[in-house]
Amino acid sequence: DSLRAALRKIAGASYIDEALIKEIVRDIQRALIQADVNVQLALAITKNLQHRALNETPPPGMSPRENVVRIIYEELVKILGQAREVPLQKQRILLVGLYGQGKTTTAGKLGKYFQKKGLSVGLVAADVHRPAAYDQLKQLSEQVNVAFYGEPGEKDAVKIAKHGVKALEASDVLIVDTSGRHALEPDLIKEIESVAKAVEANERLLVLDATTGQNGLAQAEVFSREAGVTGLILTKLDGSAKGGVAIAVADRLGVPIQFVGVGEAVEDLAPFEPAAYVEWLLTD
Repeated sequence: DSLRAALRKIAGASYIDEALIKEIVRDIQRALIQADVNVQLALAITKNLQHRALNETPPPGMSPRENVVRIIYEELVKILGQAREVPLQKQRILLVGLYGQGKTTTAGKLGKYFQKKGLSVGLVAADVHRPAAYDQLKQLSEQVNVAFYGEPGEKDAVKIAKHGVKALEASDVLIVDTSGRHALEPDLIKEIESVAKAVEANERLLVLDATTGQNGLAQAEVFSREAGVTGLILTKLDGSAKGGVAIAVADRLGVPIQFVGVGEAVEDLAPFEPAAYVEWLLTD
């Protein structure tokens, strides 16, 4: 809303001058910080934005007003980087993350996504610490009609992972749900590494709640580094979330956002497209 308000100021201005640009830049700076973007990053973005807005000549046929909007759009997209979808091929995906981020639900959504793309899918319940994880993933597998493997009561995640790979070897895409924690702990990292090795994971995707604040982002940053994360799935990116958190996440974690969860239904998972996302942030 704050970003959109800044754009409305541009649209409603009788002319674009240095004072207005500096005012808009301050508004955007505040909007980014309120959305949990790191202060240093917010300053860097707005510094570049201001320099370009004050010094760049509008392209032919573009008004100064349209040019400033274009620059804002381009600077935000730049932070999010290039889109990188998980390829549609035979592969093994490990889902990792802290408790309460929506990891197990995301496993079901991801299964549905690949199934709709014409690939056969298998889900492996390797979360041995949360009692309800097995039942939840089993129910999700039945709901989306994909293969499932789990061993209720077994406490060795590596053993489950190895057995799951063998049992579901016919599946094109194997998705392994792993244990979470309330905080990052050495034994969790060791377990994730062992499971990743056992399943020969092609992707290690970190599942992160979009409503996570600075403390959660700091935890996720360590998790991403220590667990060798290759990409990110941002959950709960609906009306209740601070949408700008994607910008903070992309910068802090240094890995691409590959999917976003935008609702409760199993179909509510979509590939992340930076340009479309920024357009959504800036459009009423």
